[in-house]
Amino acid sequence: MSAGHGQIIDTFLDTLWLEQGVSDHTLSAYRHDLEAWQAWLDESALTLLAPGAVSLPAWLDQRREGGYQLSSNARLLSSLRRFYRWALAEGLIDEDPLVKVRLPRVRPALPDTLDEDEVERLLQAPDVTAALGLRDRAMLEVLYGAGLRVSELIGLTTDAINLRQGVVRVRGKGQKDRLVPLGEEACDWLERYLRQGRSELMSDIQKPALFPGRRDNAMTRQTFWHRIKHYASVAGIDRPLSPHTLRHAFATHLLNHGANLRVVQMLLGHSDLSTTQIYTHVAQARLEALHADHHPRG
Repeated sequence: MSAGHGQIIDTFLDTLWLEQGVSDHTLSAYRHDLEAWQAWLDESALTLLAPGAVSLPAWLDQRREGGYQLSSNARLLSSLRRFYRWALAEGLIDEDPLVKVRLPRVRPALPDTLDEDEVERLLQAPDVTAALGLRDRAMLEVLYGAGLRVSELIGLTTDAINLRQGVVRVRGKGQKDRLVPLGEEACDWLERYLRQGRSELMSDIQKPALFPGRRDNAMTRQTFWHRIKHYASVAGIDRPLSPHTLRHAFATHLLNHGANLRVVQMLLGHSDLSTTQIYTHVAQARLEALHADHHPRG
């Protein structure tokens, strides 16, 4: 790949980061996709800004023959489309070369989730007679009660919580803030943790981290992932589990109990309703399973 194309990719990624607050993980994925695309173009003496009419369909066909799933190609095509929309807006190209490229619609994979009984067992797994157990119970209750991303949970500070109003101020993707109701259980466990547990875990309680790990700093994602795995074992849950599973459960259980999809979208902090609509598939799958198990004609 030429230095010029590398600079174009860098500029595109800088724009995403500065103007839209795209995460480092997503930026890395975009870079990987664009560099792989340019490597393919190099073989035909084509360039990133002049890829030719048939080069992308040919590349996607080759990827499928090499074992890539349709969903992988769909994600890659999404990355390239975003790049070419930007290039068109910046005047680097005269027309979008991908405007006529289509892939079969990919139904999103259903996220792993837990039923309500499993969630209850998981929440009750920590030993709340100890400060660490109180911290972990409060974290699990907030994660499930507010449907947070794990990065949002571990990034919470003491001033983000308003127990009197029962809300938490969350900083989500793109550095956007939202207020999310906590629910009575989460508020009760947070209050108990703040009263009895947090001071035992910190040498300096003036530091802002709501849920400290080592040296009074916010817990890491990896540490909380290990805590989740531990409590899943204690609760007798042997399916694959991650912190994000409780976020999925939060959304699915709300919809199962009649919540409006738009409300769930706001609570989750999704900018696009289509991202939230995957949970309607989860709820529908649950209803179909119940019908098959219990209806005499199922």
